[in-house]
Amino acid sequence: MSEVAHSFFRHFLNIPIMVSSWFIFFFAFGSGFFLSSALGLGVYLVSNISIKKLQQHRIMKKHQLTHSEYFFIQNQLKEANKKVRTLNSQYLKVRSISSFKQLFEMNRLAKRIISLVKGNPRKFYQAENFFYAHLDSAVELTSKYSLLVAQPVKNSDMKFALQDTRDTLQAINTVMEEDLKDVLASDIEHLKMELDFAKLSVGVKERPLYVKGESEDERKTSEFK
Repeated sequence: MSEVAHSFFRHFLNIPIMVSSWFIFFFAFGSGFFLSSALGLGVYLVSNISIKKLQQHRIMKKHQLTHSEYFFIQNQLKEANKKVRTLNSQYLKVRSISSFKQLFEMNRLAKRIISLVKGNPRKFYQAENFFYAHLDSAVELTSKYSLLVAQPVKNSDMKFALQDTRDTLQAINTVMEEDLKDVLASDIEHLKMELDFAKLSVGVKERPLYVKGESEDERKTSEFK
């Protein structure tokens, strides 16, 4: 379940609790409208935090992460999302279709990797280079490229720098594709194992059955013919 789904579930569950609490405080204890509202809101906040902690604990247990590992990865994801927003802000600054496509592909790869790590925080360790180096390089070079391409005067040195930056950004795109493959590697391996098991199961079911009344020895003899 994604973070958005977790958040929706918490609010969906806690709103009836808050309303019920208000009625209890207002009618059963005669606390008054404003005090009942404040107490109901307090119950909502405490319940929301408690459920959130429980959800986090379940995720940590499921993916075998320590408390410090989980929150470190969550902070890395927040930082990565900020960097992706910086990349998104460059769309209107690039001046060519090829650069726009390059930036679009870079954003697509980054968002896909972040989404996969959100779904399974342990995958962070398969994409550490992306979070620690590759995304930073993409943001920094894209920002510098946007700055250079916006200049009205372009001498030979600047043109060379622009082309070199485009080539480097393309190389970073290729590296980020490898990052995505690394993140998906365990899923692909798991899928292969599932397919092998499924094929084996189908093979067992498709073994010929001996005719009713045929003895075990006769069946074995027929199998060896």
